[in-house]
Amino acid sequence: MKALLFERQEARYAAAAVASRVLPGSGAGIGPLRLADVDEPDLPSDEWVRVSPTLTGICGSDLATIDGKSSGYFDSLVSFPFVPGHEVVGTTSDGDRVVLEPVLGPESRGEAAPFEGAAPGDGTDYGYLLAGDIDDGIQVGFCASTGGGWSEQFVAHPSQLHPVPDGLSDEDAVMLEPAAGGVHAAAKAQIDGGTVVVQGAGTMGLVSIAALRQYTNAETIIAVAKYPIQKKFAAELGADVVVAPSEMSRAVRRITGCRMIGDDLSGGADVTIDAIGNASSIEASIGVTRPRGKVVLVGMPGKMNIDLTALWHRETELIGAYTYGTDSWIDGTQVSSFERAMELTATAKLGRLVSAKYPLSQYKQAISHAAQAGPRGSVKVAFEI
Repeated sequence: MKALLFERQEARYAAAAVASRVLPGSGAGIGPLRLADVDEPDLPSDEWVRVSPTLTGICGSDLATIDGKSSGYFDSLVSFPFVPGHEVVGTTSDGDRVVLEPVLGPESRGEAAPFEGAAPGDGTDYGYLLAGDIDDGIQVGFCASTGGGWSEQFVAHPSQLHPVPDGLSDEDAVMLEPAAGGVHAAAKAQIDGGTVVVQGAGTMGLVSIAALRQYTNAETIIAVAKYPIQKKFAAELGADVVVAPSEMSRAVRRITGCRMIGDDLSGGADVTIDAIGNASSIEASIGVTRPRGKVVLVGMPGKMNIDLTALWHRETELIGAYTYGTDSWIDGTQVSSFERAMELTATAKLGRLVSAKYPLSQYKQAISHAAQAGPRGSVKVAFEI
């Protein structure tokens, strides 16, 4: 079958890192990703399911890997060669249309779930990652045994598969995985009224805005968006105020009524969701969040140099929001991120964020487009298998 295969080739990975500094997405041309004929992945057991992808998204973690920007933290959490792709809607061998929850949880490795009805991402001990009959990997799309969505077929554990309601199109369904991430970030923020800033309006920023508007009582949502297409969707999905990055501090000061102390705000937003994840965005997020407020990091960070004096002085909570799980909301409700993502995708019509689709054979063009989505007037780019 055809698949995009990512191999462990250090020299090509380093070349991709250099090239991508000049042109994002160029790692697809010179890095260790190639279109290949590969064998179908073996089923680890009779319980596992074969899935043929229909649409598979290209996300920020995929781009970071291809462009040589991934953190070394993940070295022991992946296995090579792997087929990327974890934002997937597809069809099982029985003909059922499903969406993938890509986290390889305890059940996929033969261990008990942490509690009845737990999502794959729940739990407080990652020791299960050492177990099971599959290779290392935190998700489908980063595991040699499972394959991934950038191919004609992969395998998944039943705990990872959700039926797609008939009312959702494939474009809607491919947005369920990022939507679940936005729901999870909104839940982690534990918002109780007040002002919320969402910094960054790519896919994760936009789905976070939609989740905040639908599932929290935030009084004012300030979206920080760079490109016209992002500003348009941020307003449509529920932001009360949409500003450019250079206007963020001024907007927060105007809405919250705080003052300036030197170059910093005396107060600020109650919560900031950082959907970018680099050093400057994290520092800026801390700087526009009031003392003893929260910053939720949903954008994937890496190794960086950052001044955390303000985090210490302002007693800011810095909270990571990795993927999804069973969320505890401020009203006491507990519900899976994917369950609420199903509702959110339908009501917010998130399928409209899918801007372009490419065949696997045009992977270089697809990845270049995804890496430059904002300036090219796009949001989500996907492979149509």
